[in-house]
This record gives sequence, structure tokens and C-alpha cells, in this order.
Amino acid sequence: MAWLLVVVAGILETGFAVCLKLSHGFTRIWPTIAFCLFALGSFGLLTLSLKKLDVGPAYAVWTGIGAAGTAIYGMVFLGDIVSTLKIVSISFVIVGVIGLQISGSAH
Repeated sequence: MAWLLVVVAGILETGFAVCLKLSHGFTRIWPTIAFCLFALGSFGLLTLSLKKLDVGPAYAVWTGIGAAGTAIYGMVFLGDIVSTLKIVSISFVIVGVIGLQISGSAH
């Protein structure tokens, strides 16, 4: 259950990163509100998961999901440049996240 919280928190991290861009420096109200909600949800779920998980693997999985998710979202929906190196690098992040999740131990 704790790992599920980390995964959802990572997905919410993707949401807050995208909304941060869409807020244009907090000058657009709805993306700014969405950023705040996604950020609170993400940090809140990460905090709950840390009651059961080691901080290193949990934090790495959270940031990995957020980074990979944000990069993928940017390429698919925001017109970010797509390159082979970028896709291979995102794949490495995902493989690392899976490895850390498998290696994580619950208390």
C-alpha cells in the first residue's frame, strides 16, 4: 500500500510540474490553483508513504516517476523536442525506478 501511495504521489508530481509551466510564473489563476492542489496531494501522499518506507528509495521513485512523467507529457502534449537519446534516458529512469521499488523494504 505504501508503494502505491508513492506511485500516485509521483503521478501528482507530474501534474504539478506541468501546471507550474502552464501557470506562466503564477500569472494564470487556474493552472496556479491546480499546481497547488497537485503539489499538496503529491507531498501529502509521499509523507504518508514515508511512515512505512525507507526515505531513499521512496524519494527516488517519487522523483523518477515525476521526472519521467513530466518529460513524456511534455513531448506528447507540449511540443517538447523528441529525440532517441531523450527516450533512452527516460527508459533508464523508469528502469531505475522499478529497481528501486523492488529493492525497497517496508518496516
